Amino acid sequence: MITLFDDTELFTVGNSPKRYYDLPDMELMQYDGFVPKAEADSYYETLLHNIPWREYQIPMYDKIVTAPRMIAWYGEPEEAGEGALPWTPELLKLRKKVEKETGLSFNAVLLNLYRNGSDSVAWHSDKEHRIGSNPNIASVTFGQTRPFKFRHKTDKSIPQVEIPLHHGTLLLMSGTTNTYWEHHIPKSAKEMLPRINLTFRQVTYL
Repeated sequence: MITLFDDTELFTVGNSPKRYYDLPDMELMQYDGFVPKAEADSYYETLLHNIPWREYQIPMYDKIVTAPRMIAWYGEPEEAGEGALPWTPELLKLRKKVEKETGLSFNAVLLNLYRNGSDSVAWHSDKEHRIGSNPNIASVTFGQTRPFKFRHKTDKSIPQVEIPLHHGTLLLMSGTTNTYWEHHIPKSAKEMLPRINLTFRQVTYL
């Protein structure tokens, strides 16, 4: 699927101190270096090559198109739905690390693979029918640094926020962030190596 030379030599771990964003309707914590470089390299290689990545369809305007990224969904079927894949040792280890840092519990994880600069995600907030209102969503990134942008849904006087998500960075969205803010990752005309993003969630399967 992807031809690799030694990508991990080119990936950078951020060096900003742990940061909490003080903006209206937002509870956001950024932790660069949450996963140290060597460990992040190992996760990247394992996930890139061993996850059964798949394309999926999304509605866009009046037609159905293939999403510009690939995904995989993991969790216990009775909690995350019949389509969920069983936890792997690597994902369980990372979940435990995220739970220890945040003090929260998660029962599912969505993995996204951005293969190059043409892969992206449009402005959106996560649907609440499975994760409830005001969810906690813990995001861990491996691979290429990409900008992660936020904009307030109703108050256009609040400036947009742009956060570079580095190799090994943890981003925790809590409180009313998902309710009042949208986020996206834009396309890039620059040559980009793959980026893997994991979003840990607490879901309810109905």
